[in-house]
Amino acid sequence: MGFKVGKGGDHVKYVLIIPDGCADEPQQSLDGRTPLQAARLPHMDAIAAAGVVGQADNTPPALPSGSDVATMSLFGYDPLRFHTGRAPIEAAAQGITLSPTDWCIRCNFVTVANGVMQSFTAGQIPNDIGASLIADLQRSLGSPTCEFFPGVSYRNLIVLRPGDGPVPFDTSTRTTPPHDITDQPIAPHLPGGLGGDFLRDLMERSEPILAANASNHARGEQAASQIWLWGQGRRPALEPFASRFAKRGAMITAVDLLRGLANLLGWTNIRVPGATGYLDTDYAAKGRYAIEALRDHDLVVVHVEATDEASHEGSAHHKIEALERIDADIVGPVHAALKGHGDYRILVSPDHPTFVRTKTHSYGFVPFALCGSGITAGQQTTYDELAAAASGHRFPAGHELMARFLSGPWNG
Repeated sequence: MGFKVGKGGDHVKYVLIIPDGCADEPQQSLDGRTPLQAARLPHMDAIAAAGVVGQADNTPPALPSGSDVATMSLFGYDPLRFHTGRAPIEAAAQGITLSPTDWCIRCNFVTVANGVMQSFTAGQIPNDIGASLIADLQRSLGSPTCEFFPGVSYRNLIVLRPGDGPVPFDTSTRTTPPHDITDQPIAPHLPGGLGGDFLRDLMERSEPILAANASNHARGEQAASQIWLWGQGRRPALEPFASRFAKRGAMITAVDLLRGLANLLGWTNIRVPGATGYLDTDYAAKGRYAIEALRDHDLVVVHVEATDEASHEGSAHHKIEALERIDADIVGPVHAALKGHGDYRILVSPDHPTFVRTKTHSYGFVPFALCGSGITAGQQTTYDELAAAASGHRFPAGHELMARFLSGPWNG
């Protein structure tokens, strides 16, 4: 059942704003409040007061608790049906063509000291140094069946092309995202199962190659000490969003994973100058570009990585700062612009929780808030985990939220 629209007919405008990993738990340093509760968020709270607050679980327990799974769910696709791995989604962002037999692997630059994961980003390694290291790896370890591709900063890819040869990985293959083991010993988390020995060998052989790169070596304690391999998978087959929901979509993000999903869904990828995928991103520019994108698209998605990065660094202060910038520079201006388009809906939701305490992604429900045409206000007046838990709106299968957001009736 759809909702009735006014003079705009069926031309409703939609915006989804994703503060990545913003859902959290109460913090002792915040007097028992979560970062969402502690942050000053007048525009998110206004959406909550004018519409509906609820909960959605985007990460099935059988799959990794990462953005590849959770954003796929948030965009309306059941990850239990469509998810094949993180790396092939990022390959789509770079225009890397994968055949049905190819495998793609995420290749991080990391800093490991005394067997402990000191930095899963190699100190946010600069793009030029990262690209130089990938070139070194390709010369030393690459082959027609194993190719290294540079990405952004520490995020890179390897493509394996076994052709008709043995399948290199299967469901027994175990890899761990490096951002889940910050400050932990790496030994228990090394790749295992089918192909695990191949991945471990590449990781070990990368160490002297990275150490020999003068630009990398000059970074001292922040130098990349090795590669970390994870997120392997084959090319996914996703039905275009326009076919599934009859909406034209646009993506604003600085993260290849989200760009890859956008490409696979048939969305427009909009590059924003100053969007870094880190705490120093240009929030206001993202807001301006989102407003402009509304002219030619039905749905505009604005993804901000900064809140997730703050959690990975264990900083509640930076997480609050990022939330307040998202609220002031993106949510507020975009919501105001939407009202000028006639019928509209706006949704604010993270993909998954990322806890400051553990510095890792987690499973469980995340809070969402939405308002707009055809939505009756409920009783909640704030956007946070506590208000969402008190609401009667729950989506244990998070992929069902998108269809309701786009066309379903909502009674607060």
